[in-house]
Amino acid sequence: MTKPQGVVVLGATGSIGINTLDVLSRYPERYQVIALTGHQQWQRLLQQAIQFRPAYVVVGDAVAAAQLREHLALAALNCEVLYGSQALEWVVSLPEVDVVMAAIVGAAGLPSALAAARAGKRILLANKESLVVAGHLFMQTVHAHGAVLLPVDSEHNAIFQSLPANYAGNPDLAGIRKIILTASGGPFRTLSVDALQTVTAEDACRHPNWVMGRKISVDSASLMNKGLEVIEAHWLFAAKPEQIEVVVHPQSVIHSMVQYRDGSVLAQLGSPDMRTPIACALAWPERIEAGVESLDFYQLSALTFEAPDRQRFPCLDLAFEVLHSGGDAPAVLNAANEVAVAAFLQGDLRFVDIPVVITETLSRLDLSASSSLDGLLAKDAEARALARQRLAIC
Repeated sequence: MTKPQGVVVLGATGSIGINTLDVLSRYPERYQVIALTGHQQWQRLLQQAIQFRPAYVVVGDAVAAAQLREHLALAALNCEVLYGSQALEWVVSLPEVDVVMAAIVGAAGLPSALAAARAGKRILLANKESLVVAGHLFMQTVHAHGAVLLPVDSEHNAIFQSLPANYAGNPDLAGIRKIILTASGGPFRTLSVDALQTVTAEDACRHPNWVMGRKISVDSASLMNKGLEVIEAHWLFAAKPEQIEVVVHPQSVIHSMVQYRDGSVLAQLGSPDMRTPIACALAWPERIEAGVESLDFYQLSALTFEAPDRQRFPCLDLAFEVLHSGGDAPAVLNAANEVAVAAFLQGDLRFVDIPVVITETLSRLDLSASSSLDGLLAKDAEARALARQRLAIC
């Protein structure tokens, strides 16, 4: 009998983590959960640990760890509770770990994802910020240590599925004209400029098609999520900015496309369910059951496409601009966006001022490239401090 693959789920309590565990639960003979990690939601992590019985559980701090240890003892569950960022890096590097689902939200997920790359693991990347903040460093580490990087974002996974099986990171050699990222347009796609002035966090989190966390829901509403995906696509597929296009497709049935030089366009279609790309990356190159209903083409409404409105949603152009600029500009964009989105979710910033905070932060920093992860993280911290100063006058 084949030994089960050891899996670590980073960010197990978030939407990607929950969907990953749903897929894993269907194959107990094929996958063994070695570690689950969450930040503060120790109650949810407790229930997951009871179901999957990992050897390790990692939380954000000592307080959450103490609470979790107490309740795990009551459940008579023998699993070690750790906390902090170093624990995250340790569990992904364990020799019994084969697969790491990197689903921690934001730049906080970068160090552990990098640690998985250094350890040569198969990385299922749902944390797009790892490539936005440190694309060159991350890809260099993946290649240097023989790690396998598979995209889990529905758009990038769709592109991955639409590329030649032997794709070697050269669009021109593969006859590719364009990589086309589809966007739903989010909950504000048809709102006027005036209406956008007064939208709330709850409005932004009512995504028409996808069930997502609050931060990514706001990014989807502002089209920043699509901008971050443009930067991610550049690093994943070695595509130039001019080879990447964004098309609004409100139905979210076509998840992305690849346009070839001969006029062909290959697209990946499916229901808007994250278990599909998770299962695809988890079992690649095989296909496994994910619990997702197949599309019923007789029930599909018309599929429509439109250009993104770059005036109402300037975050998309900001992402293209920093991709052209290079250096630390993408890291600064991401840091400022995380600060601005957090403020919006707390009711301290208007939705329309998110790009204002980002633009002003970018204008006030040296954007030349850092030579190390420590340098990048220092630039990230500096950008966050400047963004918070800007919040005070918004």
